[in-house]
Amino acid sequence: MTWTTRPRSRTGSLAFVSKGHGPRLVLIHGVGLRAEAWGAQVDALSDRFEILAPDMPGHGESKALSEPARLAEFSQAISVLLDRPTVVAGHSMGAMVALELAARHPKHVRGVVALNAIYRRSEAAGLAVKSRADSLDGVTNPDPGPTLRRWFKEVASPERQACETWLRTVDPAGYRSAYRVFSREDGPSDQTLQALNCPALFLTGGLEPNSTPEMSKAMAELVPKGRAGVLDTAAHMMPMTHADGVSEHLDRFARECLR
Repeated sequence: MTWTTRPRSRTGSLAFVSKGHGPRLVLIHGVGLRAEAWGAQVDALSDRFEILAPDMPGHGESKALSEPARLAEFSQAISVLLDRPTVVAGHSMGAMVALELAARHPKHVRGVVALNAIYRRSEAAGLAVKSRADSLDGVTNPDPGPTLRRWFKEVASPERQACETWLRTVDPAGYRSAYRVFSREDGPSDQTLQALNCPALFLTGGLEPNSTPEMSKAMAELVPKGRAGVLDTAAHMMPMTHADGVSEHLDRFARECLR
């Protein structure tokens, strides 16, 4: 598919893509991206769900948060979309936000999906992500090449090109704000996971080196209604590169939670 810019709706400072009718499914992208990263799922699922895909604060057309921002503030900004029963899904840092929303808003979050979520990074991975965060000046965006190579290796594709465009054009201050939060977080606490009272699906790629299948399985084991899934041939950007598989998992899980 093509990853073209879509019209936005707004509530306060939050901009979001909206499509479809039915039970609500909120989709939260990762650092440096924008709502269009969920374009395949928006199109595949909007005949059965009302899809809301927000631009994370400081990304796309959403206003940035005041500094220094915290994960709870990203969660609070998106919580305005939770005015009725909802399944929340997030990718990468968006998974952190989704899990935070599920913990803080149990009345409305009926299920949560964490895609490519981190949990207890290795020491080397933690140092690497902190080093990248420290290198950001909030004025200019870094060369996206290293990020694209982590996500796509050297393989050219429309998905890679779309991500390059978004990484080059994201607001540098908004990107730094989100990446700093991402670097400081090490996944949800065990207590948070154990206290989740809604079904939770932890889905990642078999070729994912940073948000590994072992991480997803460990989180799922702590959640009373948790489960883990692995797309064997996928890596970090699986909502785009393995769109059909991700859409099928979301469809089945959301139907179960919102029936």
